[in-house]
Amino acid sequence: MQLKTEKMKQLILIRHAKSSWEAPLRDKDRPLTKKGILDAHRVSLKLLDELPKTFTIWSSTAERAKETAIIFSQNLSFPLDSIFFNENLYTFDVSQLEKIIKSCANDYDCVILFGHNGAITDFVNKFGSIFIENVPTSGVVILNFDTKSWEDIKKGTTQKTLFPKHLIE
Repeated sequence: MQLKTEKMKQLILIRHAKSSWEAPLRDKDRPLTKKGILDAHRVSLKLLDELPKTFTIWSSTAERAKETAIIFSQNLSFPLDSIFFNENLYTFDVSQLEKIIKSCANDYDCVILFGHNGAITDFVNKFGSIFIENVPTSGVVILNFDTKSWEDIKKGTTQKTLFPKHLIE
């Protein structure tokens, strides 16, 4: 007799790395700082141990989120041309973020998503099992959902948090 296994969905939310306010640019065009670049490398290398075999990467189109996604992709050996950049992920609103995540194709069991605060902190507090006051820049929160469909996600389990401050020696 073969046991039927239930599919789970896993969402890895990553807040973009620290960005610069020095140049007079539109918010969407702000690049990463040196500290942001360093933190993104540090966290992405540590995340390697946590990843399933297959996943897809989604990112906001803001420069700081794109740069963060590229650093992670390189360190995770994920092809850059496979990153799905979505204009709608340039949001700070949890309802908009939830709508996008729930529209994900069920072919994907794991989505890594690069986005912005407060949407990310609000989302992990609404759908995760532990309260997080603030997801910091380059912060990662891994959520598991006991469902076959992204559309049906409800309260899940916070599997892991990985923040830059956890990695400083």
